[in-house]
Amino acid sequence: RNTDKIRTLISEITQTTPIYDFYCPQNVRQIVWRITQTENWTEAFAEVPALYVADGHHRIESANLAGKKLAAQNPEHSGAEDYNFVVAGVFPAEDLQILAYNRVVKDLNNLTEQDFLQRIGENFIVSETDEKKPKSRGEFCMYLSGKWYELVFNEQFIRGLNPIEKLDVSILQNYLLAPVLGIDDPRTNTRIAFVGGGRGTDELEKMVDEGAARVAFSLFPTTMDDLFAVADMNEIMPPKSTWFEPKLKDGLLVHLI
Repeated sequence: RNTDKIRTLISEITQTTPIYDFYCPQNVRQIVWRITQTENWTEAFAEVPALYVADGHHRIESANLAGKKLAAQNPEHSGAEDYNFVVAGVFPAEDLQILAYNRVVKDLNNLTEQDFLQRIGENFIVSETDEKKPKSRGEFCMYLSGKWYELVFNEQFIRGLNPIEKLDVSILQNYLLAPVLGIDDPRTNTRIAFVGGGRGTDELEKMVDEGAARVAFSLFPTTMDDLFAVADMNEIMPPKSTWFEPKLKDGLLVHLI
């Protein structure tokens, strides 16, 4: 969460000349300023009560394990070695944008379209629509055989759900992907794929129309408040629940250990 001190420091540093300023192949502008006087920054960040990991949980865990392994191998370990630290991009929450992380599935789990739609109707209100993106939480858009459908989750099921269970990615997983399509673990099931960020609904239509997928789901983006609520419970967000922008170009900054 942002603070006035950090906001002021960012405003000041961005008035200086950057060391890098270019557009990457994805047509995203990358600008980097070097901080030479770090004392004020250290003091400002010391007042931030918590940092929230929005992306890269597995990479941070891997870096942690690697650091512990190297520490165990170093009889003169002091805690100041490079392997005790990890490179991270830290952004004020208000400057982050969360985009939808959509899903496509290769088949209908041996169901006919009619049976598939009927099964979905047990937990969702299903209707054809011209919309390709849901307008609010608890709503989903589904692309199947050249048609878009609106799926509205039955509100009676929401009562009693915890913050993780109320996430749209959890609702889709627990009330459709698992019970209807048989995708119990989206981390390992090869029948599901994830379409993130700016690829948008055109990519969903293309994948279904060209046969790479049988059905696609367009989701409403997770909010920062959702992420904070889950993290404050000491829980972890479901897999592929957030696609964050901006993203620092891979390899632009490297910390060697």
